[in-house]
Amino acid sequence: MAERLSARAAIGLLTDAFEDHAPPDRACAPDGPLAWEGYDASRARAAERTGEAESVVYGTARVGDRSCAVLAFEFGFLGGSLGERAGDRLEAAYRLAREERVPLLSLVATGGSRMQEGMVALTQLQRVARESVLLREAGLPHLTVLRDPATGGGWATVGAGADVILALPGAQVGFAGSRVRPADADPAAYTAEGQLAAGHVDAVVRPEELRGTVTRWVTALTSPAAQAPPPAALSSGPLPASGWDAVRQARDPGRPRAEAYLNAYFTDRLPLAGDRCGGTDPGMLCGIGLRADGRAVAYVAQCGTATRPAGYRTAARVIRLADRLGVPVLTLVDTPGAANDAEAERAGAGAAIADAFTAVAAARVPVTTLLIGEGGSGGALALAAPDNTWATRDSYFSVIAPELAAAILKRPPQDAPHTAEQLRLRPQDLVELGVVRGIV
Repeated sequence: MAERLSARAAIGLLTDAFEDHAPPDRACAPDGPLAWEGYDASRARAAERTGEAESVVYGTARVGDRSCAVLAFEFGFLGGSLGERAGDRLEAAYRLAREERVPLLSLVATGGSRMQEGMVALTQLQRVARESVLLREAGLPHLTVLRDPATGGGWATVGAGADVILALPGAQVGFAGSRVRPADADPAAYTAEGQLAAGHVDAVVRPEELRGTVTRWVTALTSPAAQAPPPAALSSGPLPASGWDAVRQARDPGRPRAEAYLNAYFTDRLPLAGDRCGGTDPGMLCGIGLRADGRAVAYVAQCGTATRPAGYRTAARVIRLADRLGVPVLTLVDTPGAANDAEAERAGAGAAIADAFTAVAAARVPVTTLLIGEGGSGGALALAAPDNTWATRDSYFSVIAPELAAAILKRPPQDAPHTAEQLRLRPQDLVELGVVRGIV
Protein backbone atom coordinates (compact mmCIF):
# COMPACT_ATOMS: atom_id res chain seq x y z
CA MET A 1 0.00 0.00 0.00
CA ALA A 2 1.27 3.47 -0.90
CA GLU A 3 1.72 6.17 1.72
CA ARG A 4 -1.49 8.15 2.15
CA LEU A 5 -0.54 11.79 1.75
CA SER A 6 -2.80 14.72 2.50
CA ALA A 7 -4.00 16.78 -0.44
CA ARG A 8 -1.53 19.57 0.26
CA ALA A 9 1.36 17.16 0.84
CA ALA A 10 0.57 15.58 -2.53
CA ILE A 11 0.54 19.00 -4.18
CA GLY A 12 3.90 19.64 -2.49
CA LEU A 13 5.37 16.70 -4.41
CA LEU A 14 4.80 18.68 -7.62
CA THR A 15 5.31 22.31 -6.73
CA ASP A 16 6.26 24.78 -4.01
CA ALA A 17 4.09 27.50 -5.54
CA PHE A 18 0.40 26.68 -5.03
CA GLU A 19 -2.33 29.32 -4.70
CA ASP A 20 -5.56 28.08 -3.13
CA HIS A 21 -8.76 29.08 -4.92
CA ALA A 22 -11.21 27.61 -2.42
CA PRO A 23 -14.65 29.21 -3.00
CA PRO A 24 -17.30 29.92 -0.39
CA ASP A 25 -19.19 26.65 -0.09
CA ARG A 26 -22.91 26.53 -0.84
CA ALA A 27 -25.31 26.38 2.08
CA CYS A 28 -26.68 22.91 2.79
CA ALA A 29 -29.79 21.68 4.54
CA PRO A 30 -29.23 20.22 8.02
CA ASP A 31 -27.44 16.87 7.63
CA GLY A 32 -27.42 17.26 3.85
CA PRO A 33 -29.96 16.52 1.11
CA LEU A 34 -30.99 13.20 2.70
CA ALA A 35 -31.17 14.57 6.27
CA TRP A 36 -28.72 11.77 7.13
CA GLU A 37 -28.49 11.77 10.90
CA GLY A 38 -25.03 12.75 12.14
CA TYR A 39 -23.77 13.92 8.74
CA ASP A 40 -23.07 17.48 9.87
CA ALA A 41 -21.16 16.15 12.88
CA SER A 42 -19.08 13.87 10.65
CA ARG A 43 -18.23 16.79 8.39
CA ALA A 44 -17.21 18.91 11.35
CA ARG A 45 -14.90 16.20 12.68
CA ALA A 46 -13.38 15.75 9.22
CA ALA A 47 -12.75 19.48 8.91
CA GLU A 48 -11.12 19.62 12.34
CA ARG A 49 -8.94 16.60 11.60
CA THR A 50 -7.74 17.72 8.15
CA GLY A 51 -7.96 21.49 8.27
CA GLU A 52 -9.97 21.39 5.03
CA ALA A 53 -13.57 22.48 4.48
CA GLU A 54 -14.20 19.80 1.84
CA SER A 55 -12.70 16.70 0.23
CA VAL A 56 -11.31 18.60 -2.77
CA VAL A 57 -8.66 21.33 -2.81
CA TYR A 58 -7.97 23.28 -5.99
CA GLY A 59 -6.08 26.31 -7.25
CA THR A 60 -3.23 27.38 -9.51
CA ALA A 61 0.44 26.43 -9.41
CA ARG A 62 3.72 26.72 -11.24
CA VAL A 63 5.06 23.37 -12.39
CA GLY A 64 8.50 23.92 -13.79
CA ASP A 65 8.08 27.15 -15.75
CA ARG A 66 4.43 26.52 -16.69
CA SER A 67 1.19 27.60 -15.05
CA CYS A 68 -1.32 24.86 -14.27
CA ALA A 69 -4.67 24.38 -12.61
CA VAL A 70 -4.41 21.80 -9.84
CA LEU A 71 -7.02 19.81 -7.95
CA ALA A 72 -6.32 17.31 -5.18
CA PHE A 73 -8.57 15.03 -3.18
CA GLU A 74 -8.21 15.03 0.61
CA PHE A 75 -8.74 11.40 1.60
CA GLY A 76 -8.82 12.31 5.28
CA PHE A 77 -12.07 14.20 4.67
CA LEU A 78 -14.69 11.44 4.61
CA GLY A 79 -12.53 9.22 2.45
CA GLY A 80 -12.06 11.83 -0.25
CA SER A 81 -15.67 11.20 -1.21
CA LEU A 82 -17.64 13.21 -3.75
CA GLY A 83 -20.59 15.21 -2.56
CA GLU A 84 -22.33 18.27 -3.95
CA ARG A 85 -19.81 20.73 -2.51
CA ALA A 86 -16.90 18.59 -3.75
CA GLY A 87 -18.58 18.59 -7.16
CA ASP A 88 -18.66 22.39 -7.05
CA ARG A 89 -14.91 22.44 -6.51
CA LEU A 90 -14.17 19.90 -9.20
CA GLU A 91 -16.25 21.88 -11.67
CA ALA A 92 -14.48 25.07 -10.66
CA ALA A 93 -11.04 23.47 -11.15
CA TYR A 94 -11.86 22.34 -14.68
CA ARG A 95 -13.33 25.75 -15.44
CA LEU A 96 -10.20 27.45 -14.06
CA ALA A 97 -8.03 25.45 -16.47
CA ARG A 98 -10.23 26.53 -19.38
CA GLU A 99 -10.33 30.18 -18.37
CA GLU A 100 -6.57 30.36 -17.85
CA ARG A 101 -5.83 28.18 -20.91
CA VAL A 102 -3.52 25.95 -18.87
CA PRO A 103 -3.17 22.18 -18.28
CA LEU A 104 -5.16 20.55 -15.50
CA LEU A 105 -3.30 18.40 -12.98
CA SER A 106 -5.44 16.17 -10.76
CA LEU A 107 -4.20 14.22 -7.73
CA VAL A 108 -6.78 11.53 -7.09
CA ALA A 109 -7.31 9.83 -3.71
CA THR A 110 -10.94 8.93 -3.18
CA GLY A 111 -13.18 6.12 -2.09
CA GLY A 112 -16.05 7.17 -4.36
CA SER A 113 -19.36 8.97 -3.97
CA ARG A 114 -20.60 10.09 -0.55
CA MET A 115 -23.33 7.80 0.78
CA GLN A 116 -24.72 10.48 3.10
CA GLU A 117 -25.82 12.45 0.01
CA GLY A 118 -27.16 9.46 -1.94
CA MET A 119 -27.94 9.97 -5.60
CA VAL A 120 -27.20 13.68 -5.29
CA ALA A 121 -23.59 12.68 -4.68
CA LEU A 122 -23.54 10.20 -7.55
CA THR A 123 -24.76 12.80 -10.05
CA GLN A 124 -21.54 14.75 -9.45
CA LEU A 125 -19.96 12.25 -11.83
CA GLN A 126 -22.10 13.64 -14.62
CA ARG A 127 -20.86 17.13 -13.81
CA VAL A 128 -17.26 15.93 -13.98
CA ALA A 129 -17.90 14.16 -17.28
CA ARG A 130 -19.31 17.34 -18.77
CA GLU A 131 -16.32 19.37 -17.58
CA SER A 132 -13.98 16.78 -19.04
CA VAL A 133 -15.68 17.15 -22.42
CA LEU A 134 -15.38 20.94 -22.28
CA LEU A 135 -11.68 20.71 -21.37
CA ARG A 136 -11.03 18.40 -24.31
CA GLU A 137 -12.97 20.65 -26.68
CA ALA A 138 -10.81 23.54 -25.52
CA GLY A 139 -7.69 21.62 -26.59
CA LEU A 140 -6.22 21.53 -23.09
CA PRO A 141 -4.42 18.53 -21.55
CA HIS A 142 -5.35 16.75 -18.34
CA LEU A 143 -2.67 14.84 -16.45
CA THR A 144 -3.60 12.84 -13.36
CA VAL A 145 -1.63 11.21 -10.56
CA LEU A 146 -3.36 8.30 -8.83
CA ARG A 147 -2.69 8.16 -5.10
CA ASP A 148 -3.91 5.62 -2.58
CA PRO A 149 -6.75 4.80 -2.99
CA ALA A 150 -8.10 5.84 -6.38
CA THR A 151 -11.41 4.01 -6.54
CA GLY A 152 -15.08 4.42 -7.37
CA GLY A 153 -16.46 7.30 -9.37
CA GLY A 154 -13.43 9.51 -8.78
CA TRP A 155 -11.26 6.98 -10.58
CA ALA A 156 -13.87 6.33 -13.26
CA THR A 157 -14.23 10.02 -14.14
CA VAL A 158 -11.41 12.32 -13.00
CA GLY A 159 -8.66 9.69 -13.02
CA ALA A 160 -9.48 7.39 -15.92
CA GLY A 161 -10.75 10.34 -17.96
CA ALA A 162 -7.34 12.05 -18.03
CA ASP A 163 -5.09 12.15 -21.09
CA VAL A 164 -1.99 11.00 -19.21
CA ILE A 165 -2.36 8.73 -16.19
CA LEU A 166 0.47 8.33 -13.70
CA ALA A 167 0.24 6.40 -10.44
CA LEU A 168 2.22 6.09 -7.22
CA PRO A 169 3.68 2.65 -6.46
CA GLY A 170 1.38 0.34 -4.55
CA ALA A 171 -1.66 2.60 -4.86
CA GLN A 172 -5.05 0.90 -4.91
CA VAL A 173 -6.59 1.66 -8.29
CA GLY A 174 -9.91 0.30 -9.47
CA PHE A 175 -13.60 0.97 -9.74
CA ALA A 176 -14.34 -1.38 -6.84
CA GLY A 177 -13.05 -0.32 -3.43
CA SER A 178 -11.50 -2.85 -1.06
CA ARG A 179 -14.72 -3.43 0.90
CA VAL A 180 -16.98 -4.14 -2.08
CA ARG A 181 -14.84 -6.43 -4.23
CA PRO A 182 -15.69 -10.10 -4.74
CA ALA A 183 -14.13 -12.18 -2.00
CA ASP A 184 -12.10 -14.23 -4.48
CA ALA A 185 -10.87 -11.23 -6.54
CA ASP A 186 -7.18 -11.12 -7.43
CA PRO A 187 -5.82 -8.24 -5.31
CA ALA A 188 -3.08 -7.52 -7.87
CA ALA A 189 -5.72 -6.39 -10.37
CA TYR A 190 -6.59 -3.47 -8.09
CA THR A 191 -3.10 -2.00 -7.86
CA ALA A 192 -1.29 0.67 -9.85
CA GLU A 193 1.07 -1.99 -11.16
CA GLY A 194 -1.81 -4.25 -12.19
CA GLN A 195 -3.55 -1.40 -13.99
CA LEU A 196 -0.29 -0.56 -15.79
CA ALA A 197 0.05 -4.15 -16.99
CA ALA A 198 -3.57 -4.07 -18.20
CA GLY A 199 -3.06 -0.90 -20.25
CA HIS A 200 -5.05 1.49 -18.03
CA VAL A 201 -2.12 3.49 -16.61
CA ASP A 202 0.78 5.08 -18.50
CA ALA A 203 3.47 4.83 -15.82
CA VAL A 204 4.05 4.09 -12.14
CA VAL A 205 6.26 6.84 -10.72
CA ARG A 206 8.02 6.93 -7.35
CA PRO A 207 7.22 9.95 -5.16
CA GLU A 208 10.76 11.31 -5.33
CA GLU A 209 10.60 11.26 -9.15
CA LEU A 210 7.11 12.69 -9.47
CA ARG A 211 7.98 16.38 -9.68
CA GLY A 212 10.51 15.84 -12.44
CA THR A 213 8.24 13.50 -14.38
CA VAL A 214 5.19 15.77 -14.17
CA THR A 215 7.30 18.79 -15.13
CA ARG A 216 8.56 16.96 -18.21
CA TRP A 217 5.02 15.99 -19.13
CA VAL A 218 3.65 19.51 -18.71
CA THR A 219 6.45 20.84 -20.91
CA ALA A 220 5.83 18.21 -23.59
CA LEU A 221 2.06 18.71 -23.62
CA THR A 222 2.38 22.48 -24.05
CA SER A 223 5.31 22.77 -26.52
CA PRO A 224 4.09 21.50 -29.89
CA ALA A 225 6.45 21.54 -32.84
CA ALA A 226 5.23 23.00 -36.12
CA GLN A 227 5.84 19.76 -37.99
CA ALA A 228 7.62 16.42 -37.75
CA PRO A 229 10.29 16.06 -40.46
CA PRO A 230 11.24 12.47 -41.28
CA PRO A 231 14.21 11.10 -39.32
CA ALA A 232 17.55 10.73 -41.00
CA ALA A 233 18.45 7.23 -42.14
CA LEU A 234 20.54 5.19 -39.73
CA SER A 235 21.80 2.80 -42.39
CA SER A 236 23.73 3.63 -45.54
CA GLY A 237 23.77 0.48 -47.63
CA PRO A 238 22.95 0.42 -51.34
CA LEU A 239 19.45 0.30 -52.68
CA PRO A 240 18.30 -3.29 -53.13
CA ALA A 241 18.94 -4.68 -56.57
CA SER A 242 15.92 -6.95 -56.52
CA GLY A 243 12.66 -7.34 -54.67
CA TRP A 244 14.01 -10.31 -52.75
CA ASP A 245 17.10 -8.28 -51.78
CA ALA A 246 14.75 -5.66 -50.35
CA VAL A 247 12.94 -8.30 -48.30
CA ARG A 248 16.19 -9.77 -46.97
CA GLN A 249 17.58 -6.35 -46.04
CA ALA A 250 14.38 -5.42 -44.21
CA ARG A 251 14.45 -8.73 -42.32
CA ASP A 252 18.13 -8.45 -41.39
CA PRO A 253 18.24 -8.70 -37.56
CA GLY A 254 21.15 -6.27 -37.51
CA ARG A 255 19.45 -3.33 -39.18
CA PRO A 256 18.39 -0.28 -37.11
CA ARG A 257 15.05 -0.64 -35.33
CA ALA A 258 12.48 1.78 -33.92
CA GLU A 259 14.26 2.27 -30.61
CA ALA A 260 17.41 3.49 -32.39
CA TYR A 261 15.44 5.89 -34.59
CA LEU A 262 13.53 7.32 -31.63
CA ASN A 263 16.70 7.77 -29.59
CA ALA A 264 18.32 9.66 -32.46
CA TYR A 265 15.25 11.81 -33.11
CA PHE A 266 14.40 12.85 -29.53
CA THR A 267 16.35 14.15 -26.55
CA ASP A 268 13.59 13.06 -24.15
CA ARG A 269 10.74 10.58 -24.51
CA LEU A 270 7.62 10.19 -22.37
CA PRO A 271 5.82 6.91 -23.04
CA LEU A 272 2.05 6.43 -23.28
CA ALA A 273 1.17 2.83 -22.62
CA GLY A 274 -1.90 0.72 -23.16
CA ASP A 275 -5.14 0.88 -25.08
CA ARG A 276 -7.42 1.66 -22.08
CA CYS A 277 -9.35 -1.48 -23.02
CA GLY A 278 -7.31 -3.99 -21.03
CA GLY A 279 -4.48 -4.53 -23.51
CA THR A 280 -0.87 -3.63 -24.22
CA ASP A 281 1.46 -4.43 -27.11
CA PRO A 282 5.21 -4.37 -26.34
CA GLY A 283 5.83 -4.24 -30.09
CA MET A 284 4.33 -0.74 -30.34
CA LEU A 285 6.14 2.23 -28.78
CA CYS A 286 3.95 5.30 -28.27
CA GLY A 287 4.33 8.62 -26.49
CA ILE A 288 5.39 12.21 -26.82
CA GLY A 289 9.01 13.21 -27.28
CA LEU A 290 10.96 16.43 -27.08
CA ARG A 291 13.45 17.28 -29.81
CA ALA A 292 16.68 19.19 -29.33
CA ASP A 293 14.83 22.47 -29.94
CA GLY A 294 12.53 21.74 -26.99
CA ARG A 295 9.49 21.16 -29.19
CA ALA A 296 7.19 18.15 -28.88
CA VAL A 297 6.28 15.51 -31.43
CA ALA A 298 4.04 12.51 -30.71
CA TYR A 299 5.38 9.17 -31.86
CA VAL A 300 3.91 5.80 -32.78
CA ALA A 301 6.52 3.17 -33.67
CA GLN A 302 6.26 -0.47 -34.66
CA CYS A 303 9.16 -2.62 -33.49
CA GLY A 304 9.28 -5.29 -36.18
CA THR A 305 6.78 -7.70 -34.66
CA ALA A 306 3.26 -8.54 -35.76
CA THR A 307 1.15 -5.71 -34.35
CA ARG A 308 -1.60 -6.74 -31.97
CA PRO A 309 -5.03 -5.09 -31.65
CA ALA A 310 -3.97 -3.35 -28.43
CA GLY A 311 -1.08 -1.78 -30.34
CA TYR A 312 -3.37 -0.26 -32.96
CA ARG A 313 -5.79 1.01 -30.30
CA THR A 314 -2.92 2.58 -28.35
CA ALA A 315 -1.63 4.21 -31.52
CA ALA A 316 -5.08 5.62 -32.32
CA ARG A 317 -5.39 6.98 -28.77
CA VAL A 318 -2.05 8.77 -29.01
CA ILE A 319 -2.72 10.18 -32.49
CA ARG A 320 -6.08 11.58 -31.38
CA LEU A 321 -4.55 13.11 -28.26
CA ALA A 322 -1.82 14.75 -30.33
CA ASP A 323 -4.38 16.04 -32.80
CA ARG A 324 -6.44 17.60 -30.03
CA LEU A 325 -3.38 19.31 -28.52
CA GLY A 326 -1.94 20.45 -31.86
CA VAL A 327 1.15 18.21 -31.62
CA PRO A 328 2.49 16.77 -34.91
CA VAL A 329 2.88 13.01 -35.20
CA LEU A 330 5.72 10.78 -36.36
CA THR A 331 4.96 7.14 -37.18
CA LEU A 332 7.61 4.50 -37.79
CA VAL A 333 6.36 1.53 -39.80
CA ASP A 334 8.02 -1.83 -39.29
CA THR A 335 5.87 -4.95 -39.11
CA PRO A 336 5.49 -8.16 -41.09
CA GLY A 337 1.76 -7.51 -40.69
CA ALA A 338 -1.03 -7.41 -38.19
CA ALA A 339 -1.27 -10.31 -35.76
CA ASN A 340 -3.79 -12.79 -37.17
CA ASP A 341 -3.96 -15.54 -34.56
CA ALA A 342 -7.22 -16.52 -32.91
CA GLU A 343 -6.52 -14.37 -29.86
CA ALA A 344 -6.00 -11.32 -32.07
CA GLU A 345 -9.26 -11.98 -33.88
CA ARG A 346 -11.13 -12.29 -30.58
CA ALA A 347 -9.53 -9.02 -29.45
CA GLY A 348 -10.96 -7.22 -32.50
CA ALA A 349 -8.05 -7.03 -34.95
CA GLY A 350 -10.18 -5.66 -37.77
CA ALA A 351 -11.84 -2.97 -35.67
CA ALA A 352 -8.49 -1.96 -34.14
CA ILE A 353 -6.83 -1.61 -37.55
CA ALA A 354 -9.81 0.40 -38.78
CA ASP A 355 -9.47 2.66 -35.75
CA ALA A 356 -5.83 3.34 -36.57
CA PHE A 357 -6.62 4.09 -40.23
CA THR A 358 -9.36 6.48 -39.08
CA ALA A 359 -7.16 8.27 -36.53
CA VAL A 360 -4.50 8.97 -39.17
CA ALA A 361 -7.08 10.03 -41.77
CA ALA A 362 -8.84 12.39 -39.37
CA ALA A 363 -5.73 14.05 -37.99
CA ARG A 364 -5.56 17.80 -38.61
CA VAL A 365 -1.96 18.04 -37.42
CA PRO A 366 0.94 17.05 -39.69
CA VAL A 367 1.57 13.30 -39.71
CA THR A 368 4.90 12.03 -41.05
CA THR A 369 5.72 8.38 -41.64
CA LEU A 370 9.05 6.69 -42.13
CA LEU A 371 9.09 3.08 -43.34
CA ILE A 372 12.15 1.65 -41.54
CA GLY A 373 11.83 -2.09 -42.22
CA GLU A 374 9.05 -4.43 -43.19
CA GLY A 375 5.82 -2.94 -44.47
CA GLY A 376 3.49 -5.88 -44.38
CA SER A 377 0.07 -5.24 -45.90
CA GLY A 378 -2.73 -3.28 -44.21
CA GLY A 379 -1.19 -3.85 -40.80
CA ALA A 380 1.62 -1.52 -41.87
CA LEU A 381 -0.40 0.84 -44.06
CA ALA A 382 -2.75 1.63 -41.15
CA LEU A 383 -0.06 3.86 -39.64
CA ALA A 384 1.19 5.40 -42.89
CA ALA A 385 0.43 9.03 -43.63
CA PRO A 386 -1.16 9.54 -47.06
CA ASP A 387 1.15 11.69 -49.21
CA ASN A 388 3.77 12.03 -46.45
CA THR A 389 5.38 8.62 -46.16
CA TRP A 390 9.13 8.15 -46.64
CA ALA A 391 11.30 5.04 -46.78
CA THR A 392 14.77 3.93 -45.79
CA ARG A 393 17.00 1.91 -48.11
CA ASP A 394 16.55 -1.22 -46.01
CA SER A 395 12.77 -1.35 -46.17
CA TYR A 396 9.96 -2.68 -48.32
CA PHE A 397 6.20 -2.18 -48.58
CA SER A 398 3.98 -4.88 -50.02
CA VAL A 399 0.34 -5.73 -50.39
CA ILE A 400 1.28 -9.13 -48.91
CA ALA A 401 4.46 -10.99 -47.96
CA PRO A 402 6.06 -12.62 -51.01
CA GLU A 403 5.86 -16.10 -49.49
CA LEU A 404 2.14 -15.71 -48.81
CA ALA A 405 1.55 -14.26 -52.26
CA ALA A 406 3.25 -17.27 -53.80
CA ALA A 407 1.12 -19.62 -51.70
CA ILE A 408 -2.09 -17.87 -52.72
CA LEU A 409 -1.05 -18.12 -56.37
CA LYS A 410 -0.32 -21.86 -55.85
CA ARG A 411 3.33 -21.36 -56.64
CA PRO A 412 6.07 -23.43 -54.98
CA PRO A 413 7.91 -21.78 -52.04
CA GLN A 414 11.05 -21.34 -54.14
CA ASP A 415 9.11 -18.89 -56.33
CA ALA A 416 8.89 -16.35 -53.51
CA PRO A 417 11.89 -14.31 -54.84
CA HIS A 418 10.30 -14.05 -58.30
CA THR A 419 6.98 -13.08 -56.71
CA ALA A 420 8.77 -10.37 -54.69
CA GLU A 421 10.07 -8.93 -57.95
CA GLN A 422 6.59 -8.86 -59.43
CA LEU A 423 5.18 -7.08 -56.36
CA ARG A 424 7.50 -4.08 -56.95
CA LEU A 425 8.06 -3.59 -53.26
CA ARG A 426 11.57 -2.02 -53.26
CA PRO A 427 11.95 1.54 -51.93
CA GLN A 428 12.74 2.86 -55.40
CA ASP A 429 9.68 1.04 -56.79
CA LEU A 430 7.53 2.67 -54.13
CA VAL A 431 8.77 6.10 -55.17
CA GLU A 432 7.91 5.36 -58.82
CA LEU A 433 4.47 4.12 -57.83
CA GLY A 434 3.82 7.25 -55.75
CA VAL A 435 3.37 5.25 -52.55
CA VAL A 436 6.23 7.07 -50.80
CA ARG A 437 7.55 10.57 -51.30
CA GLY A 438 11.22 9.66 -51.26
CA ILE A 439 14.07 7.68 -49.75
CA VAL A 440 15.77 9.26 -46.72
